[in-house]
Amino acid sequence: MALGRGLALCLLVVMEMCAGGPPRRASCPYPPSQWCSSLQVALQCQVQKQCMELSATRQRRPPVAVALYYDSLCPGSRLFLTQQLFPTWTLLQDVMELTLVPYGNTQELQNATALFSCQHGEAECQSNMMEACILHLAGPASLQIIHCMEAAAHILQAARPCVELYAPALRWAAVEGCTAGGRGGQLMRTHAARTRALKPPHIPWVTFNGELREEVQDRALGSLFHLVCDLYKGGKPPACTGAPVRLDRSLC
Repeated sequence: MALGRGLALCLLVVMEMCAGGPPRRASCPYPPSQWCSSLQVALQCQVQKQCMELSATRQRRPPVAVALYYDSLCPGSRLFLTQQLFPTWTLLQDVMELTLVPYGNTQELQNATALFSCQHGEAECQSNMMEACILHLAGPASLQIIHCMEAAAHILQAARPCVELYAPALRWAAVEGCTAGGRGGQLMRTHAARTRALKPPHIPWVTFNGELREEVQDRALGSLFHLVCDLYKGGKPPACTGAPVRLDRSLC
């Protein structure tokens, strides 16, 4: 893909030069495959016009759909979410479509005193449901809030400060109402149905574009970042290609 972009860009540059446009600076230290990797690089190499034309004609591919099925208090789930999923999403969110399903090894109960039984106790049932409610209520800020909770020593105690930090417009009373009321139970039953559909069950489990494959799971647990870069079929973002970017280091 990088080679294809480079060839296309070279053609555009040659056409521009033939039309009397400015040639590329001789001091440009980047190969053609990286000329459009960032605005700074394009400006330094004087090809910003060509990069804009190339971007306009290049078809954008669908993002990689990543879904994580997890238990909120499972050590493996917390480690994967905080050390792989969140950093990868931070770098590649433009080419990722992320879904979180906090349910894991929870079991539905048929009695009036409790709706669910969780592998790591009642606290996990509460945090699973609270994270389900946050996903429902907080929109784009959900992942930041859940990462904040999962990275804390005490998930439930961290929930309110994390919500107030990343979604200040969301009233804490709405989260509490969802968790304590019927809406939280409905959300959990939806997550239960999705989790039961996994064959075989495994927590944490990651699917890509709706597919569940053991070899892809192993790669995801090893390096989710590199896997998402490989799976994305469009033009690779700079984070994937490792294109250097020169920062403005001027002082006040």
